[in-house]
Amino acid sequence: MKIQEKFDLTGRVAVVTGGVGLLGAEFCRTLAEAGAAVAVVDLNASASQEIADTLTKSGYRSLAVPTDITKPHSVNAMVETSMSTFGRLDILVNSAALDPKFDPDAIKKGITPGAFEDYPLDQWNAALNVNLTGMFLVTQACAKQMLAQGKKGSIINICSTYGLNGPDQRIYIKDGERVAFKPVYYTVTKAGMMGFTKYLAAYYAETEIRVNALTPGGVFNNHEDYFVKNYSAKTILGRMAKKDEMNGALLFLASDASSYMTGNNLIVDGGWTAW
Repeated sequence: MKIQEKFDLTGRVAVVTGGVGLLGAEFCRTLAEAGAAVAVVDLNASASQEIADTLTKSGYRSLAVPTDITKPHSVNAMVETSMSTFGRLDILVNSAALDPKFDPDAIKKGITPGAFEDYPLDQWNAALNVNLTGMFLVTQACAKQMLAQGKKGSIINICSTYGLNGPDQRIYIKDGERVAFKPVYYTVTKAGMMGFTKYLAAYYAETEIRVNALTPGGVFNNHEDYFVKNYSAKTILGRMAKKDEMNGALLFLASDASSYMTGNNLIVDGGWTAW
């Protein structure tokens, strides 16, 4: 098989949760361009429809499936809709996660943004519910289809460097003053995702269902200059990632190019974790 053929996803079907996110939208486009039919799964119905429509107008097969991944009935309905439309399910990208934005009113409430000592229990529980339980429910439902159609598929969990190392909270200091903290739930849930990845890879040892993680470094998304400077100084390449720089790694994990890889973590972080 020629190397180009190993990356070809023609005839396969992918489900991408968090499909309207900064990286999720990129992943949907990448998989579609490689030949897969793509179910754009997100809680935001209008945004997921917009992405699916854009892909369809470009000649690709795509479907918007608004879904609350924390609700079993919503997840099951998503899989049923995807199956009834495309007939199979080969690739799952677990990209949905709460974006750790900070409460702009936190300081007025007497809470330092993201500070561990005062972090609200409701926000902790909400993050666990989406980032871990939601991933669990979606993977459980999709894996059943992969088992039923030949015990073959690729599951890709989108992790973070903050799931591998504790955040350097110094990069959230602006002009000598603390602006925020990276919240505790982010590291905890992303580290949990790595455990989930290894568990599932081992669990499906007697099948051709492969489970891997993709760990991006910081991706530029109109961050303030102080943050870009602080973050970039910690990477070997001296900059943040562009939003399309995870696409090659995602396609590798989704395709036969990574057919001998499971239970592993592909890190694309500009060298953040190398020193």
